[in-house]
Amino acid sequence: MINYAPKVSNAWNAFTYFNFGVAVVMMAGGIYSLEASFSAKGYYAMAALMLVYSTASITKALRDKEESDRIYNKLEDARTERLLAEASSDRV
Repeated sequence: MINYAPKVSNAWNAFTYFNFGVAVVMMAGGIYSLEASFSAKGYYAMAALMLVYSTASITKALRDKEESDRIYNKLEDARTERLLAEASSDRV
């Protein structure tokens, strides 16, 4: 069986986690130093958290769809090969 999953290095994973951490620190620092009321800062903090959650959800949904399509295509290829094999055996 052929594995079509891309290989991701540990360095890339570490880099993405580091970038996420830097972005969180920068966003928190920006909200903290913002000259606005506490409720405005809370609004911006909630919006930032929701944006991160939404991004993760969209990424997961797209990945799940791609994996589902890949499995569906494998099944269709297997059915097609079976039909071709049956058709060629009937001719012999």
